[in-house]
Amino acid sequence: MPNQKILYITTEMYPYQEDTNMAAVVNKMALKMHQEGNDVRVFMPRFGQISERKFQLHEVIRLSGMNIIINDLDQPLIIKVASLPGERLQVYFIDNEEYFKRKQYYLDDEGQPFSDNDERGIFFARGVIETIKKLNWVPDVIHLNGWMSSFVPIYLKTYYESDTYFKDAKIVLSLYNEKDASFASNIAEKLQFDNISGLKALENPTVKTFVAESMNYVDMVVKGDEFLDEDLDKAFNETSTPKSEYLDVDSINQLY
Repeated sequence: MPNQKILYITTEMYPYQEDTNMAAVVNKMALKMHQEGNDVRVFMPRFGQISERKFQLHEVIRLSGMNIIINDLDQPLIIKVASLPGERLQVYFIDNEEYFKRKQYYLDDEGQPFSDNDERGIFFARGVIETIKKLNWVPDVIHLNGWMSSFVPIYLKTYYESDTYFKDAKIVLSLYNEKDASFASNIAEKLQFDNISGLKALENPTVKTFVAESMNYVDMVVKGDEFLDEDLDKAFNETSTPKSEYLDVDSINQLY
């Protein structure tokens, strides 16, 4: 159905990342829905590996300048934007010197997860939500891709529960085989600061458990990878949320 406002929230997208299925799928989904006459926006982190010069990113001053408070620490939110190369499709980048300047995505040089990955996910999720509100653009569909985006529905249904801005948006979650990693042991304190508690994922806070938790806060779950690893597949099969098996990109609009 054309003429919908569709928001893609993702951690990866081609050509900004080139070698993952998620990056390719998000690119194809966003382009397909854009070319079918929908108003499509994409939000992703401005990781340090993404060349601002090559992809012609520029800061959006009217959207930047907010601060996101995480566990009583003020973190400045910087918004950058670019058009997908060769297309009139806008991609917004959530940026912050502390969280996204580093050259690696999620793991350090020794292959260990960054100790602040939880804060990076929270900052990204809240940054997207606050920026969309500042844009005064109300999406009909929010399609989540990648573990950082899994914080979005959790926050929308808890911290932002009394905020009616997104109340009519349909939230779709795509599942991908991402590398699992533990979050900081004090993640519960950081979420408690935002009055979020009682999450089952806090019993064993990892990338996978938070993605599984987010299935409870969305309207539809779909396989982004055709074959999921055992833990994710189990969570997919057990969720009571409406779900769909893997769909090729040509069929993706069935979800909307």
